[in-house]
Amino acid sequence: MADDVVVIAEPRTERGSGPAGRLRRSGRLPAVVYGLGGEATAVTVPAHDLDLILARGANSLITLRLDGADQLALARQVQRHPVRGDLVHVDFVRVDVDVAIAADVALVCSGEPEGVRRGGLLEQQVFTVPVSAKPQDIPVSIEVDVAHLDLGGQLRVGDLDFPAGVTCTLEPDALLAMVTVPRGLGAQMAEGEGEGDGGESGGGAGAGGNEAGEADGAEG
Repeated sequence: MADDVVVIAEPRTERGSGPAGRLRRSGRLPAVVYGLGGEATAVTVPAHDLDLILARGANSLITLRLDGADQLALARQVQRHPVRGDLVHVDFVRVDVDVAIAADVALVCSGEPEGVRRGGLLEQQVFTVPVSAKPQDIPVSIEVDVAHLDLGGQLRVGDLDFPAGVTCTLEPDALLAMVTVPRGLGAQMAEGEGEGDGGESGGGAGAGGNEAGEADGAEG
């Protein structure tokens, strides 16, 4: 994770949708800070600055500067407008650099699987993986090369390489992605295999028939 960044927070005294709307129109975002046994504190932060930080990664470490005191935090429960996509509200959870926390990390599949080149489809079942790590060790994402996956190939948690100090909380055999065989392609493959088997069995029957005929003729 990159070095943490500083966000200037200001105390928030007014509550309700009216004051919150005025804050947003002025470029400030309503927020709450809690965790580490401290009291929950209502604050506001610069919406644009926080948006830029979150674009770097959902687990970006943030130093909230409130009333001259610094608090290390992570953004959680990020709410956005369903149409415009702009920030509406965010919760900040205080963290300790020496204590591991739970976080969800983006899973990025790179490369074109061999099975896709043969007509299959890559179906990613999981897009974030839950991990446990100290705040500064949480990666922005986990990237895995899936080019080796053939038709029917599967990617599981045990196939991932996690950075030092990062532990995935899923079971090693948990399915993350697989290359599926489309119905049409599966039928073609089955038909091709059937034609191959039929040709071999037909030849064998013919040969067996000739041998039987020759044997009957010899006896007669």
